[in-house]
Amino acid sequence: MDYIKVAIEEAKKALYLKEVPVGAVIVKNDKIISTAYNLRETLNRSTAHAEILAIERACEVVNNWRLTDCSMYVTLEPCAMCAGAIVNARIKNLYIGTFDPRAGACGSAVNLVQNERLGHFVNVHWLYDEECSNLLKDFFKGLRA
Repeated sequence: MDYIKVAIEEAKKALYLKEVPVGAVIVKNDKIISTAYNLRETLNRSTAHAEILAIERACEVVNNWRLTDCSMYVTLEPCAMCAGAIVNARIKNLYIGTFDPRAGACGSAVNLVQNERLGHFVNVHWLYDEECSNLLKDFFKGLRA
């Protein structure tokens, strides 16, 4: 299964709600255990990012705050808050659809997920997915119009 495509479908749900189109999927043992999309505007919660919501749901599914054998697929490079949550949840692999040069915390602006001082090292895989990039470009172009 192409899990980044599932994350893109989640991002499109956010887009439909006029949210920044970011989607996230968490996988364990080749099975999707959680999906989410941005709901910050809808819920009026600064923490309602796709990654945070997906982590919260995955923790409920596995009944543990540690997601050690899990991988996350996300359409946009996580911000510092989300990168911190990914490290704290002990997610093993992070697959990123496109980079965020302004606020990305997985190597673009800063790199929190591979900081030895934080006690957990996340394997980062850059997918450079054009559809992920275009969803965001089109969304922000529409806001400026």
